[in-house]
Amino acid sequence: MIVSTAIARRRALFAVAVTFVVGATCVITKSHAAGAFAMGKCGAYGDAYDYPAESAALAAALKKCSGECKTTVTMKRACAAFSVDMTNPCGAHGYAVKPHISSSLNEATRECYKYGGKECVIRAWACDAKG
Repeated sequence: MIVSTAIARRRALFAVAVTFVVGATCVITKSHAAGAFAMGKCGAYGDAYDYPAESAALAAALKKCSGECKTTVTMKRACAAFSVDMTNPCGAHGYAVKPHISSSLNEATRECYKYGGKECVIRAWACDAKG
């Protein structure tokens, strides 16, 4: 079977266009990713990341919460961390949202110590697509 040059060009152009659209969709979806953390007493938490909108991520984090989560934070192109006092998980805790994971882990731990924690450890952390 012989395919004309015009048909071959159209097929090639169509393949390139489909590839471009699929690639652009992936980039757009990931660059608009959002996440959230819900935190509560005694180390309770729920997390959600890489959602299309902050409101959707927040709803998912609250739904995943393992207790009564009253404190919430959202993140977009960032990382969040939650720290609790290992000697008293129902006591001091800290959290942070920063552009990089190392910054959020350090800040969450500092916040826990700031509020009286004796042996603060990271309970949970998450980054969205760009964090």
